[in-house]
Formats: sequence, structure tokens, C-alpha cells
Amino acid sequence: MGNLIQNFEQSDRLRRRAAQIIPGGAHTYAKGDDQYPLLSPGFIASGYGCHVWDVDGNQYIEYGMGNRAVGLGHAYAHVTAAARAELDRGCNFVRPSRIEVDCASTFLETIEGAEMVKFCKNGSDAVSAAIRLARAVTGRDLVARCSDHPFFSTDDWFIGTTEMNAGIPQAIQDLTVGFTYNDIESAKALLKRHPSRIAAFILEPSRGEKPRDHFLHKLRKLCHENGALFILDEMITGFRWHTGGAQKAYDIVPDLSCFGKALGNGFSISALAGKREFMELGGIEQTAQPRVFLLSTTHGAETHAMAAAIATMHVYQHEPVITHLAHQGNMLRASINQITAAHGVELHFGVQGHSACLSYFTLDENGMPSQAFRSLFLQETIRRGLLAPSMVVSYTHQDEDIAKTLDAVDGALKIYRRALEDGVENYLVGRPSEVVFRRFNYSTPQSVIHHVPEDKSAGFPSFIQKN
Repeated sequence: MGNLIQNFEQSDRLRRRAAQIIPGGAHTYAKGDDQYPLLSPGFIASGYGCHVWDVDGNQYIEYGMGNRAVGLGHAYAHVTAAARAELDRGCNFVRPSRIEVDCASTFLETIEGAEMVKFCKNGSDAVSAAIRLARAVTGRDLVARCSDHPFFSTDDWFIGTTEMNAGIPQAIQDLTVGFTYNDIESAKALLKRHPSRIAAFILEPSRGEKPRDHFLHKLRKLCHENGALFILDEMITGFRWHTGGAQKAYDIVPDLSCFGKALGNGFSISALAGKREFMELGGIEQTAQPRVFLLSTTHGAETHAMAAAIATMHVYQHEPVITHLAHQGNMLRASINQITAAHGVELHFGVQGHSACLSYFTLDENGMPSQAFRSLFLQETIRRGLLAPSMVVSYTHQDEDIAKTLDAVDGALKIYRRALEDGVENYLVGRPSEVVFRRFNYSTPQSVIHHVPEDKSAGFPSFIQKN
């Protein structure tokens, strides 16, 4: 892919400033510097389609697509035109805008099992509103969340179950219990241990693996037999598994479901949807039960974000987006499998998950999960023009992009193989990346890259560090 990328001067300057004024240097933990190797772009200047440019002018093919929020591609013309036109009419008023009804109607046409919907700005709020509603409906306090699924919300009911639970009272932590995906017996055990106390079971429809032996249907039946609600978090699966969500792909109707990310192709909009009998408890007309403060956000109905969502849903309804995502993902999976076999690293690196939402695993010489090897792979693909914390494709990833990607992966896995033989510390510049959910930060100062001359003959950078 041409000369290897090595200049991050402007990114490094911005990193130093960001660290002084923004906790963590970024507004999303998954975008933080601790998630990437030292040799990486710190800040993106622009994007178009599946390509992005950093503040130093380096160009990359992006995978991950804004943490899976961009399904069509950056600055997708139909979506940006709709948002831009709406902005000319104003974006926020003292009473609802007509587009709120239009957006809700389009959403309910798309997600056929839902009967009512309420929008907000981020996934965490939508999911936590579903939990609040389930507790109100059932009069119960406990929530069962799928322990295999890594993230549901920034709110206390979920974060209290992670390693980063500082500041969350133990009493709140104790209100969330866990069960295992594709293991109906684990759900039965929870219900036996906490009879008539669990308000809802919440899970993603899939993390890439398919539900086995009608697991989702069995879990929904179990919930209803025990007076609990069945909630699907479709932040990731929505608009990737199927235009109508994974619930459509797996032919199941949840009591409540939550959408976001690709719903607005990067614009900030998310949705809580579900059956009328539950959703209307957050309304102003029902009188049979106490009112539920469901969702009420000043910016939840910004008109330009809703225009973007309508335009996005129209593209999914009328163009073969889902088919394209699956096709490109399948091509990536098959070709990377061939590359790993050619380099003899198939037991240490590979892609996994749903074709439209691929991730990869990195194992060390002993076959153990390794952040150091993940950082090395990121480092070497970045140098070759990829920004790939995952292998998540968009509608604008074309065959030419896939071909360039495979060339970069081939070059990176050559270095990966050498690192397995010689030691990853001989190839990785600086410290490894870290997992997001950890109780403590690094205990030692981080190295700062001063200069990285290109060394094409060796295939990896020689470097000078200063502390």
C-alpha cells in the first residue's frame, strides 16, 4: 500500500493537549490512546466512504466504522443531504416537530415487531430506560443481564458489574445478576435462586454466534412464565444482521428492544421500542398504573438527526446493504483464513463473528489471549494504511478496498509470525494496549515516540524512544 506510515507529529501534539483537558484524552473509552499502540493516529480529521484521514494527512481504510455506528459509510451523500436540509429549518423547538412523527413511523415500518418507539441520543439511555420500564411493569428490582455480552450501558446497573465499578454503591451492584448465552439452564438457575424478583432478562440477540436450539425463544418463554420482560439490545445487530434487526433474522418479537449506532449512520440517535402495553406507561394518557419517567431529553428529537435516521432507513429498505455487508465480510474472512494458513499463524490469529460484524483474536506463542500481539497487529496494519480495531465493514467497502486490506494484513502477519518466534517485545514499539474495563491504570510512565525511521528491509520500524 505504498510507503509505510510513520508520521504522527500532529497527533502527538494533540494527544499532549487532550490529556491535560479531557479525562482519558477522549470522550469514548473505546477510542482512547490506551486502546491503540503508540504508533497510531490519535485524531481523525475527516472521512469519506470507508476512508479516513488523520490530522497528519495519513489516509486509512477504516474498519470498525465509528464503533459500528456508521453502516453506510462516512459522509454518505443521501444521509448528509437530508440532515443538512433539515438544519436550515432549525434543529430544536419548544414543541415537537413533524419529523418526530415521520421518524417514528419509518422506524415502526422497519422494525415490524415494535408497536411504539421513543428516541434519544445514545444507546446507554435507551437501554437503561428499558430497564426502568421493566422494573415499573413488574414491580421487581433485580435485572438479569447476559454475562457473555461486554457492554449494555454507562449507567450504574451495568457498570457496577464490571471492573470499573468505583463510585457505584454495593447495593446497586447487587441488583444485577448474570446468565450465560445459549445456556437456558443458567437462566433457570437464576429464576430458582431469585423467585419472583427478576424484572427482566436483557441480552444481545447474538455476538456473532447463532442462538442454538431455539435459545432466544426458550428464554422469552421462560421470562413470560416467570413474570419477567424479555429485552433485546440491538445496538450492534440492528441494521447489520437484517434491515429489521436480528429479531427479524431470528423470527422473534421481544417485549422491548433498543437500537442505535447504525440507525443514524453516525448521527446521534437511538431508540427504545416495544409493545404498546409496556411503552404507553411512559405516556401521558394511561391511568391504570403509576407514570414511568421513560425518556425525556432536550436533544432527543433534534430534527437533523431524525432526518439522517429516516434517510438511512430508506437506503436500507431500498438498497442491498445487508447483502453487501455479508458478502464483503465473507470475502474478508475467507481470504484472511488463507493468509493466516500461508504464514502458519492460524492457531494464533483469526477472524470471528457475524460476517457483517467481524472481530479478530490475537494469541501469543502459548496460545493465550494477548494485548501485546493485538497491539502489534494494529501497529503493523496502521503502518500499511488500515485503521482496524475490528473488521467491521460498511456499505462503501468495495472490492478494491478489500484487496488493499488483504495486502496490508499479509504484511502485518509476516511480522506477527516473526514476533511469535523472536518475541513480541522485539517488534512492538512501546507498551501494549489495554482492555477498557480494568480496575487500575498503568503503574509505570508511558514511553513517548520521538522518531521512527522507516526500515522496509526488516518489515518493522527501528526506533528511538525517550522517556
